[in-house]
Amino acid sequence: MTTTNKINDNLTPLQHRTVMHQLPGMPTSDGAGVKLTRIIGTRHLDTLDPFLMLDCFESDDADDYVAGFPTHPHRGFETVTYLLNGRMRHKDNAGNEGVIEPGGVQWMSAGRGILHSEMPEQEEGLLKGFQLWVNLPASAKMSEPNYQEFPPESTPLERRDNGTEIRVIAGETSEGTVGPVINNYTYPTYLDVTLPANTSFEQALASEHNAFIYVVEGELQVRDAEGNVSKNNTVRAKNLAVLTKGDTVTVDSANDGARFLLIAGQPLNEPVARMGPFVMNTEAELHQAVNDFHNGKFGQPA
Repeated sequence: MTTTNKINDNLTPLQHRTVMHQLPGMPTSDGAGVKLTRIIGTRHLDTLDPFLMLDCFESDDADDYVAGFPTHPHRGFETVTYLLNGRMRHKDNAGNEGVIEPGGVQWMSAGRGILHSEMPEQEEGLLKGFQLWVNLPASAKMSEPNYQEFPPESTPLERRDNGTEIRVIAGETSEGTVGPVINNYTYPTYLDVTLPANTSFEQALASEHNAFIYVVEGELQVRDAEGNVSKNNTVRAKNLAVLTKGDTVTVDSANDGARFLLIAGQPLNEPVARMGPFVMNTEAELHQAVNDFHNGKFGQPA
């Protein structure tokens, strides 16, 4: 299969991204004992610049999530909370408060420091979603905290004639739907894609960006470097596939269809020093963050 880039005047053949490697997540807990699966931020995949962590929380047992994530600090990076099911209330010490619902997203830049909590707004039923940590460059780590929060009606849902649905959080689809999140540090793409059975999906990505696919339901076949269908690149539910560099990625669903996240971003190529809820560039900056927190320089709890 030969594919050309329509926006390239030289009609240079596209370089197809394929699977570099794939891995499952690891069961763990965080907050006040919330059970979750850590997908990025493990011994198998510590980081994928600029992404520092990806967690999936999913349970219909309230005992697994009801204790939530009480007030805790962050400095030096961004947290992205995206819900598929359930409701979660966030609150911080800057006076921000709201409820995230299915299809909604909160993209918080912690900057120089913030104290916030994320607590389930339910005592029963399914709570399912993701939290992604996105690094900030050194030049922005001590910036003022900032929120971008969008309810589901503000995160576009692109519906295609073949039944494909794409919730667009950040970036732009190949058909021109643009997500609401603005980020001029890592220029992310964040798509939640649902495919009917035996359906193809293609998405252009900036060639220098790091990218991955996480399969939420079903299974996918990621095309090979020539753009051909390859059963060797099958990615099953609850697995993450790190993609090779390239201009575009094409996937095909199986008989039961599939749902997956496609996430990409520009690497920062900077040193990473991390300690719990603080991510800086040097060990000295980490120690300063800890001291500032203990000395009350993050302000009063939410």
